Amino acid sequence: MKENEMIFGTRAVIEAVQAGKEVDKILMRRDLQNELARELFNIVKETHIPIQRVPQEKLDRLTRKNHQGVIAFISAVTYQKLEDIVPFLYEEGKNPFVVLLDGVTDVRNFGAIARTCECAGVDAVVIPTHNSVSVNADAVKTSAGALMSLPVCKEASITETIKFLKNCGYKVVAATEKAENNYTTTDYTTPVALVLGSEDQGIALDNLRICDEMVKIPILGTIGSLNVSAAAAVLMYEVVRQRS
Repeated sequence: MKENEMIFGTRAVIEAVQAGKEVDKILMRRDLQNELARELFNIVKETHIPIQRVPQEKLDRLTRKNHQGVIAFISAVTYQKLEDIVPFLYEEGKNPFVVLLDGVTDVRNFGAIARTCECAGVDAVVIPTHNSVSVNADAVKTSAGALMSLPVCKEASITETIKFLKNCGYKVVAATEKAENNYTTTDYTTPVALVLGSEDQGIALDNLRICDEMVKIPILGTIGSLNVSAAAAVLMYEVVRQRS
């Protein structure tokens, strides 16, 4: 993480949040309890910005500047609201295609997925506020710039997002090795949302249960699964194939 992607000091972070800057997360020294820290907590309460309590050493490793126990990470893009995008896609007469990432934390995987999304005509990619990758300079670079044009939505809950998309007429398809059906047996020609999970945990069980369908990519070798960005590419281009 480069220093120009961070804001240091409690007052500076408060001003950034109040000014509406795209703050991904805030790190705060574990024992910081002063008046300014309480003010920051109260302001952040109105947003979905996560605050993590960390040891002093972690903050010192990130910068030598006087951080006063608080560092904020700035996003490289402006996040959009899915609830604004969904009706707009219908109004444009599009056959919507959205990708949801449930727990993907690797920046390079995220960048590669975003690049494929842009190439495959995906309308938006959704990431959760917590336990997720952020859009930083490394992600933008790995995406070959795709993240500068692809709408990225940061939502408080993937579970609620799945429910919202189902209510809006989307078929929500989960990619998981727990599935019985191969990915080619599903119809992707209606409005569709593809859900992909992290490589270690997969899609959260609560989210799997409410998806319309579960699909798998057949694995013929001895390794149990594909890299998530490779799996994403296979699935997205099946959507493209069926729709063309």
